[in-house]
Amino acid sequence: MSLDKPYSDIPGTVIFDADQARKGYHLNQFCMSLMKAQNRSRFKRDERAYLDEWPMSEDQKKAVLARDYNRMIALGGNIYFLSKLFSTDGRSFQYTAASMTGLTQEAYATMMLHGGRSPEGNRRVGETPAPAGSDQKVK
Repeated sequence: MSLDKPYSDIPGTVIFDADQARKGYHLNQFCMSLMKAQNRSRFKRDERAYLDEWPMSEDQKKAVLARDYNRMIALGGNIYFLSKLFSTDGRSFQYTAASMTGLTQEAYATMMLHGGRSPEGNRRVGETPAPAGSDQKVK
């Protein structure tokens, strides 16, 4: 990391910043290539061969082959670029987000319709919840 990042201590969260963008540049460009039908066909025909045309890390290539979206994000992938990959597989954002949380698509949809994921356990390290009835956070 090139700078002190006060947001680096949010459990389970990867912030897509300039460092992540640099790390994931070729992964994200690969994903953008899937916007063209001819590239999607080539990728589907031989995924590994197509990936080997890109100067991505071996870890990035393995994450793509495994469709491990959490790992791809950790390796610099941006969900909006990665959407080209899961769309190539015929998957929706909802399906993919559910798989990333370990929930079924139905359970994920229900959770989101009822206010989303609880902030408990997902706050910055050292951050405490606000007092009841307050919209302020306590440090």
